[in-house]
Amino acid sequence: MRVVFMGTPDFAVPTLERLIEKHEVVGVFTQPDKPKGRHMTLTPSDVKVCATEHNIPVYQPESLKHGEAMPILNDLQPDVIVVAAYGQILKSDVLDFPKYGCINAHGSILPKYRGAAPIQRAVIDGEQYAGVTSMQMGEGLDTGDMLIIKKVEIGENETAGELFDRLAALAADVIEETLDNIESIVPQKQDDNLSSYARMLSKDECPIDWTRDAQTIHNQIRGLNPWPTATTEQNSVIFKVHMSHLTSRTTDKAPGTITVDKGQLFVATGDGKELEITELQPQGGKRMPVADYLRGHTLEGVFE
Repeated sequence: MRVVFMGTPDFAVPTLERLIEKHEVVGVFTQPDKPKGRHMTLTPSDVKVCATEHNIPVYQPESLKHGEAMPILNDLQPDVIVVAAYGQILKSDVLDFPKYGCINAHGSILPKYRGAAPIQRAVIDGEQYAGVTSMQMGEGLDTGDMLIIKKVEIGENETAGELFDRLAALAADVIEETLDNIESIVPQKQDDNLSSYARMLSKDECPIDWTRDAQTIHNQIRGLNPWPTATTEQNSVIFKVHMSHLTSRTTDKAPGTITVDKGQLFVATGDGKELEITELQPQGGKRMPVADYLRGHTLEGVFE
């Protein structure tokens, strides 16, 4: 099958690699190179790097709003367009062009999480399962008919970054199965009443409110890892909190109260439980296990 692929970040790379193995990828669309780092060096997307390594033509239009893709698609004549975290809205001219339309690999169990950050929101919300849905794209935001859904259980201490990597690999399986059975799959309409918008993450969500319950705080820490990372403050020093563990320890201490016990760091929460912090990063310092930090520093009092 002749395939045009549209994607940008590392999430999309396993799907592109699988398509290269199984089909004829005739072109790749990705976002324009972006300035990164201290020196703002123009840097290609992960998808562009992968496509270039395989000598696949790469196209990087600033926008597809005004028919920029159509001359290219007319030359490439794809049977299908596969999309994974592309980052641009496709209009009807593109959606209707290939024989099999445009198929998207979305990192959630639709229809619940539509939008930019479904993986992180599933962790923050304490969902038991996450997954990948392939869907026939329409002009709405992740509202197209569902084709194949595969689910995975979210680990108790699994971070959004770890789940992201697992779902990126799963997306490749979902797209392979979808294309292999494209003639026989019966699309399913989404129930809009079951949907929610998974908005982009914001640094405003980073500060930890220790008056909340331990599970909610644990979910926040996991869901904001690796970015933008949960934070807490003590004596005007801001700590990034990278990892935590739920415990069976209970306390009558005020929320935020710090307890250090045998090289472990526990913090009282609003439901009378203590949450263990296992990895943190002091302001201006490096990320490290708590035990390493405590060997050279004293923590006491209350996190604000």
